[in-house]
Amino acid sequence: MACPWLRQCRRWRTNSPTLLETLRPFSGRFSVPRISWSSGPRMEGQLSALPTQTRPKTFNFTTSLPRHSSRLLYPTLQSCCCRQNVHTDVKLKDPFTLAQKDLTNLYDDIRKELFVSKEELKSLCDYYFDGKGKAIRPMIVVLMARALNAHSNRSGRDLLPGQRTIAMIAEMIHTASLVHDDVIDGSDKRRGKRTINEVWGEKKAILAGDFILSTASLAMARIGDNTVVKVMSQVMEDLVRGEFMQLGSKENENERFKHYLEKTFKKTASLIANSCKAVSVLVNSDPEVHEIAYKYGENVGIAFQLVDDVLDFTSGASHLGKPSAADLKLGLATGPVLFACQQFPELHAMIMRRFSTKGDIDQAWQYVLQSDGVQQTKYLAQRYCQEAIRQISMLRPSAERDALIRVTEMVLTRDK
Repeated sequence: MACPWLRQCRRWRTNSPTLLETLRPFSGRFSVPRISWSSGPRMEGQLSALPTQTRPKTFNFTTSLPRHSSRLLYPTLQSCCCRQNVHTDVKLKDPFTLAQKDLTNLYDDIRKELFVSKEELKSLCDYYFDGKGKAIRPMIVVLMARALNAHSNRSGRDLLPGQRTIAMIAEMIHTASLVHDDVIDGSDKRRGKRTINEVWGEKKAILAGDFILSTASLAMARIGDNTVVKVMSQVMEDLVRGEFMQLGSKENENERFKHYLEKTFKKTASLIANSCKAVSVLVNSDPEVHEIAYKYGENVGIAFQLVDDVLDFTSGASHLGKPSAADLKLGLATGPVLFACQQFPELHAMIMRRFSTKGDIDQAWQYVLQSDGVQQTKYLAQRYCQEAIRQISMLRPSAERDALIRVTEMVLTRDK
């Protein structure tokens, strides 16, 4: 029996129903924020599996975001549905250029934080902090901090010391999670070179990841703000819970997509969302501003992972820095596969056995490419980016705010 959620998703382009209507059969687990449209059909809502610190562990179903009544908020954009409709009167600044000053010594500072006398442990910890990473997460955090500083009328937009530390911590937590993921997945390649577990072995890789996390925790404590510690600690909890979710699967077809999105939030989006919230806590006491920062990071983070799941089917290993079809080889059913199930029900059995039978991976690959699974996953990523734009547009205009809008386009158009 076809999953009602996925079946309805495939009708978005033609019928454009509200996602609130789409998800009504599964009410009780997702928050559905409201999206405004300047032209075309109106869509009141979007998927958003995101817990906040103040919500219970199970997600509640709401029809819209709280109204932003604060006079400090600036709902200036009339449209956030297409990038060509956003800020057509100005040229958006390059995000990396704007953040470059604050990121110049990022990896040097991380290596200083990780300083240890034991040479081998130092080599392990420094392995991925070689300055060749894309630094997307700290870049977003830096831009968010500067945008919030401008919004809060701080004299100058320069980062507070704690805000820059959060950007550094975000990169450390992300890298530690990669080290642990490579051990769990048995990966032998990361960022175009051999993984730590491949070079030094699994035991030392696990210890190195643990050491990076413990060092990040110490840096977090030195900021001296209990709320920041609480917010960033949530990231570590979500990473572990997300990894456990990835190890399992749902037998019920109707629950698989919710499981997938919730896992995506915990493993990828929580870090960006909570890091953005943490830098807002340091400069602004308005909970609504904290929520804007959080929601932007959450929606961008989920979109980023959706695009990553698409690239697993559309990019070669030379682009990704890891073998393509990696998710299928790990037994994972991502967005493109779940959408493809509606055209090829044979995939359901393969998902349940985690593509473990000989020929499953090749057959599933062909089914996905023959379906509209890739296109529908791209479309869902676009919806999340639209909501990210709507959120960040409530802040006071600034070059950094506009650069965060530009980030959503980069997320959708990246090829690696």
